Amino acid sequence: MPRVALAIWLSIVLSPVVQQEAPRAAERISSRTQFDELARIHNEGRFTALPHLMFAIDRADGGRVYYINSQRYRFHQEFLTANYLTLERGQKFYEHNYRSSTRRFVLGTIARHESRDRFTFEFWEGDLTTAELLREAFQRISASFFAPVYFKPNSPQQEEIAAKVDEVPHLSASELDAAGDYVPLHLARNIGVLRIIDRITEDTIIDRNEILILREPPLQLTPCSGVITTTFGTPLAHVNLLARGWGIPNAYIKGAAETFKLLVGKFVYFETREDGFTLRPAATIETAEYGRRMAQRSDLMTPPADLDFRELTPLGSQRRHDRRRFGAKAANLGEVAYAARAGLVRGISVPPGFSVPFYYYAQFIRENDLEDPIVEMLSNDRFNHDPAYRKQRLAEMRVRIEQGHLNPAFARAVASRAQAMFGAKGVFARSSTNAEDLENFSGAGLYTTVPNVLGRERLLEAIRKVWASIWNYEAYEARESAGINQAAVYPSVFIQEGIPAEAAGVLITTNPFDKEDAAGVYINAKRGLGIRVVSGQRVPEQLIYHVTTNAVRVLTRSGDDTMLAFDERGGVREVRIEPERRVLNDEIVRRLAHAALEIKQAFDGRDQDIEWVTVGARIYIVQSRPFVEEQGK
Repeated sequence: MPRVALAIWLSIVLSPVVQQEAPRAAERISSRTQFDELARIHNEGRFTALPHLMFAIDRADGGRVYYINSQRYRFHQEFLTANYLTLERGQKFYEHNYRSSTRRFVLGTIARHESRDRFTFEFWEGDLTTAELLREAFQRISASFFAPVYFKPNSPQQEEIAAKVDEVPHLSASELDAAGDYVPLHLARNIGVLRIIDRITEDTIIDRNEILILREPPLQLTPCSGVITTTFGTPLAHVNLLARGWGIPNAYIKGAAETFKLLVGKFVYFETREDGFTLRPAATIETAEYGRRMAQRSDLMTPPADLDFRELTPLGSQRRHDRRRFGAKAANLGEVAYAARAGLVRGISVPPGFSVPFYYYAQFIRENDLEDPIVEMLSNDRFNHDPAYRKQRLAEMRVRIEQGHLNPAFARAVASRAQAMFGAKGVFARSSTNAEDLENFSGAGLYTTVPNVLGRERLLEAIRKVWASIWNYEAYEARESAGINQAAVYPSVFIQEGIPAEAAGVLITTNPFDKEDAAGVYINAKRGLGIRVVSGQRVPEQLIYHVTTNAVRVLTRSGDDTMLAFDERGGVREVRIEPERRVLNDEIVRRLAHAALEIKQAFDGRDQDIEWVTVGARIYIVQSRPFVEEQGK
C-alpha cells in the first residue's frame, strides 16, 4: 500500500469512535479514563489490579506511537498485521522485532501499579533491547502519555541496559511489589517429574511431563506440567501467560531449587493456592491415577480408521466421509472434485489420482514384524521421559519402515494402477493420515510429501517414505500435545498427477491478518511449484480480495528471480526466471476467490485453507482443509 494511502487509511482507523465502535488504537493517552478504556486486566491472584496497555512505536514512520486497544487485540502482531503495518509472522516477526537492534517496531506494555501509584513501561523478557531503543521508547511515550512513566526491566540484560541509561527512570519488580517468599501466578495442581534448569537455551529439550524449577526466567518454553521461578519477574511475562493457557500450576517460590533439590528426577505433586503451595513426592496412588488419566486422554482422541477396506480408490470415487479409509486430506479433495462435477464449484479442476487406504500400512507393519517394536517403543519409560532418546528412537523407526519389504501383490497393484492412470507422467505421493484435520487439531505440515515421482521403484520408495513420516519427531510431539492415541495413527498415501505449475500458492477464505475482515479472501502466490510457498521459505506475492467491493489489494509482491520446476529425472530443480511485476492478474485472483468461497460452502460454510496451482488460465485445486487460526505472540 502506498505510504500516503496507508496514512489516510490509518487516520480513519484512529479517528474518534463512530457508532460505538471501539477504536483500534490511539496516538496519545490523555487521561486515566482513556487508558482504562483501552487497557485490559489480569483477573487472578495478587495481580487483579494490574491494568495494562500494549504499545507499538513505528520507527519507520517517524517514531509514531500506537497505544493499542488491548481489549480488542491480544498480541502486538495481531494489531500490526490487522492494520497491514507488517505482514511478517512466526519466527521472522520474532527475530526482526524482538532480537534485532535495527528493528522497525519497538513493542512493549504500559502497566498501572495501583499500590505504588506508578505507570511503568516494559518489554517482553526475551526482548534484546538496546540503550538507543530504550531512550527512544522513553522519549516517545513521555511525549504522548499523560503521566510520568518508569521503565521496568524484565531480564538481566534489560537491567544492564537500564543501569547505563541515566535519563530513563526505572523501577525493579521488587521495588514495585514486595514479593516475599511465594507468589502464586496460576492456581492449579498437577503431577510430574521435578527438574531444575539453570537456563533454557535453544538446545534445551523439555518433556511435557516435567515440573520445572527455573533459576532464570525463560525466553521461551514448550508445554510442561508445572513451572516454578526462583527470580521474581512480572505477571505479564510470557512464561506466565503460557502457564495460564496450559492450565498448569505456576508460582514464584524463593529458594525452590535449593529447598527441593532432593526431589529432582522423582514424580512430585505440585499445587498452587492463594494461601500457599504444596510440593511433595507423589504418592503411588497419585502417580497411578496420573497414568490412567493420560491413557484415558489419549483414548478419548483415538481417530477412527477403517482397516478392512482394501480398494485402491480413484479420487473421483471419494467423498469426505471416506476419511476413515483415506484420511481427511484425500477425502476432502474428493469432496471438492465431486462439488466441481456437480456444478457447485465452478472454474476449477482437480488433478486425477488414487488413494492407498490405511489397510496396506497395517499390512506392511504386520508383514515386517514391526507391531511389537512399535508397542515397545511407545511404552518404553525412557522414550516417554527423555526427549533426546525419543527423537533417536523415532528416527530409527522411520529407517526400518523405509527399508521394509512391500507385499508383492500390493506393489504390483499400485504400479499397475499408476501406469494405467498416469503413464509416464510424474506424480506426487502425498500423506493423508487419520490424525489430521480433526476438530481441535490441524496436523498441517507434519508429514512428508514426495514430489514428481518417476518410475515404479521410486513410487514404491515414496510410499514407504510417506508411511514412515507418521513417526516424524515433530508429528509425534504435536499429536502427544493434542492427546491423540499414538498407536491408533494410520497413514494413507494419495498418489496424484503432478501439475507443472506456472504459479502456485495457498488461499484462505477469510482474512488471517484481520479478524474483523471476515469477508476478505487471502491469496499468496509464487511462480512455479508451490513447495516454497507452503513451507514458508520465501515471501510470496500476497493479496486480499474484498468480496463486497470486488477489489484486489496487493499487500506484497514477489521479486524472485528463480522458481521450482519439475526435473526431468524426477524431483524438482530451481530455474532462473525473469522477475515480473505480478504473479497473478486480477481476473485469476477473482476466479480463485470465488471458487474458494464455493468450496467453503461445500464444507458447510467452514473457512478453508486451500492449495492451488495454475497453468495458463486454468486453475487446479490440490488440497482443501479447515482453516485453523494461527496463534500470535
